[in-house]
Formats: sequence, C-alpha cells, structure tokens
Amino acid sequence: MTGWWRPLVASSAVVTADAAIHQGFRVPAAASLRRRLSPRLAGHGDPGHVALTFDDGPDPAGTPAILSVLAEWDLHATFFMLGSMALVAPGLAREVSAAGHQIAVHGWVHRVMAVDRPGVVYGDLARARDTVAAITGQVPGWFRPPYGILTSGAQNAARRLGLRPLLWTSSGHEWDRGATAASVLTSLLRTLDGGGTVLLHDSDRQARPGSARAARSALPGLLAECRHRGLTVGTVEEHGL
Repeated sequence: MTGWWRPLVASSAVVTADAAIHQGFRVPAAASLRRRLSPRLAGHGDPGHVALTFDDGPDPAGTPAILSVLAEWDLHATFFMLGSMALVAPGLAREVSAAGHQIAVHGWVHRVMAVDRPGVVYGDLARARDTVAAITGQVPGWFRPPYGILTSGAQNAARRLGLRPLLWTSSGHEWDRGATAASVLTSLLRTLDGGGTVLLHDSDRQARPGSARAARSALPGLLAECRHRGLTVGTVEEHGL
C-alpha cells in the first residue's frame, strides 16, 4: 500500500512519526518538522555525536552481522528490542547486552499501538520492559513505538514505566521495495548531521525480506562518513538527551 500520510492529532492518539514506515508511507520533511517542534523526542542531542539505533530484533538472521560490524569498528549502539523476539532468542539478546550495547524496548510485538486500549498498551509495554530486563540484565530506559507512531496511551504508559520515548532524525528506508546498500546509505546521508539519531533495523521479519541485509551492508559506509566528519558514534545514553 502506498500513498501520503500526514501527522495526526486526535483525542485517541498523538502521532509523531514521519511514516507508517513498513507499509510504504512517506512524509517529506516530517523529520525536520519534528526536530523543530520536539528536538529531544526526535533524537537531537550532542552536536558532535550520532546516536546509532537498531529496531525489531534480536534476530538470529540479522543481529549477529550487525554486531560483527560494530565490533570491527569498536562502537556501541542502542538496540530497541521487541519483547517477543527477545523471548524467542534470549541467548542472542544477552549477547547484545554482554557486548556493551544499550538495550531499549520497541514493544512486545510490532503493531500500531493506536488500535489498542490504553490498558492493553500499558500491559504490552510493561511485559516487553520486564522480559527484556530479565533476559539481558539491563533495565531499559528508552522506548521507541512501532512505526514511530506515538499515541497518547503509549506516552502515558511509558511515563508510568519509567521509559522515555525516542524517534529518529535519519533513517535508511531499507524497508522500501528494491532497497540496496547504496540506496540505504544515500537515504541516511541525505539527513545525517551532528546531534542526530539514526534508525536502522537488525531484523526484517517486520519488513521486506533483505532489508536487514541492506542495512548491514550500508553500515560501514555510514560509520566511515561519520568519522570523516569528525562525529563520534554511540548509544542513546551517550547522546546528551
């Protein structure tokens, strides 16, 4: 499904995303608007730093390759894990944490929270936080809503659970049809700047097959460009938000 999607403010939801991304929606300039209106929520922090984040894992088919690249560059990132994925691959979730990466949550399953009642959203997020914490030994402090759609119910649930919502300023759009390492890198560099938060994915179970591989292949080019610009790359915790 393709078409335009515009930010929505309604009694049931406050949507602060640039797209219902895995369904193919795009919103030109929404990320820059979001950054102006709510820079911290958008992920704009230390101007000399780039926060590197990965969503949707842990996934044995995609996460190990990402970990390998990060180890080669001696860098750490923040992994926004789905509770259900961590439960299925607990050893891998622990491996991510043991490698020094920051653990955050992305919900229990990958679905738009606007369709759920507030109590369901709270239960989903609490289950994800507690499961990921028990498996990895890290108590998550950050939350990214699936599809980047932050509802009022999710905001309230996150506040009660001690989780700070975080979106992004730059993404690879690796979920697009026909995405390649080159297209992912081009998309990233188009909006990359100091202080930004980069969104990539270490799993494609919620997106088009091959999207995680495209993200992994683009990663060295992204890291090289950050180094060329004199930008440090690391976790959300290090980002000064």
